[in-house]
Order: sequence, then structure tokens, then C-alpha cells
Amino acid sequence: MKTAYVFFNGQLEGSREFYIKLLAKEKGDIYCADGGANHLETLGILPLEIWGDLDSVTKEIIEKYRNNKVTIKKFPKDKDYTDGELILQHISKMDYDKITVIGGLGGRIDHLLTNLNLIFKFKNLMFVTEKEKIFSIEKKAELTELNGKTISFVPFSEKVEGLTLEGFKYPLNKYTLHQGDSICMSNVAVEDRCRVTFDTGKLMGIVLNG
Repeated sequence: MKTAYVFFNGQLEGSREFYIKLLAKEKGDIYCADGGANHLETLGILPLEIWGDLDSVTKEIIEKYRNNKVTIKKFPKDKDYTDGELILQHISKMDYDKITVIGGLGGRIDHLLTNLNLIFKFKNLMFVTEKEKIFSIEKKAELTELNGKTISFVPFSEKVEGLTLEGFKYPLNKYTLHQGDSICMSNVAVEDRCRVTFDTGKLMGIVLNG
């Protein structure tokens, strides 16, 4: 499986050890958007590329990257896309099976919501912290290795129609989930393979680790 990790300039929620183990467990190419470079410096890791206006990363780190042959793509501060979206546009053309965003949460709420919406724009995209995994749900999806874990489903459209949940403590059958409804919060997987299907809408899944 071809994997990419992208470090954003949000908060690095969790321990340094967690992220080092995550990157070691499943090897992949590492990229960063602007201030995501600060997180990589903390972890002692160099990326393949850094993209952005570079207003959130120190000159010392940029110089270190140049000396280590890291590709640096600098953009003007006034642009139509966030630094994170710019690099995801680039990576999404490279046929990665899985793209994991680290440091994409926390901080300003407008940044947080804008970042989370990216899971509906780019395929195979997931946000990861030590506590949770956040991803979009396809209209027909089988989720594995969830038994015993807590998972919430959040509508990101006016409604999600025909929602069916199988393999969960609280199943649903052809339910219409409206934006703002809380019925799908804190469900629990009771099987190793759980099934989620729906007819129309946009649905986010949030799995709590541990």
C-alpha cells in the first residue's frame, strides 16, 4: 500500500512517541504544509517536500531543509488555497492509496472546519491524532478492526438518506440523518467488520483510538 503523511500547522495532539511509532509502523512518504515543518523538527524527521507561503516556519528550519535536499515550494501569502490544500492537490495526483494528515486539528475553529472538509474533496484522506481517526464514509463501506471501539457518524450535508448501520451496538435501517442530529454519536462496534451504507449525502466517521 502506497502511503503519504502530510503535516499541517495545527496542533500535534498526543505524545511524540505516538507519532514516531505511527510513522515507523507503516512506512510512507512525508510532506508538510508550512508550519507543519515545526512538528517534523520536533520529531526529528525530514520531509520530502514543504509547500506554502512559509510564514509559520523559521528560517533555520528552511535552511536545514535546503541543505538536506528537501523540495521547497514557496507561494505568495495572498492565494486562493490554504497551504494544506495546495500540497494535497499535488499529492492527490500521485496515486497514493492512503493519505494521513497529522497536525490538522486544534487551533482556530475556521481552520479546523476548513481542514475537516478536505476529506470530502480528496480521496483516501484521513486525519489522525493519538485519540482519534477522522475520515469520510463512502455510500457503501466496510469498516474493519473496530470491534469494541467507539465511533461517531456526523452528517456534513443537509441530510444523509437511507443510512444503515450493521455490526454496531446501535444499528440503523434506512434512517434519514439530518444535519445537527446527535443520534449517531458514540456508537460502539460489536463486530470486527461493520457495514455502513446510505443513499445520498456526506458522512464523516470519527473512531476513538483505544
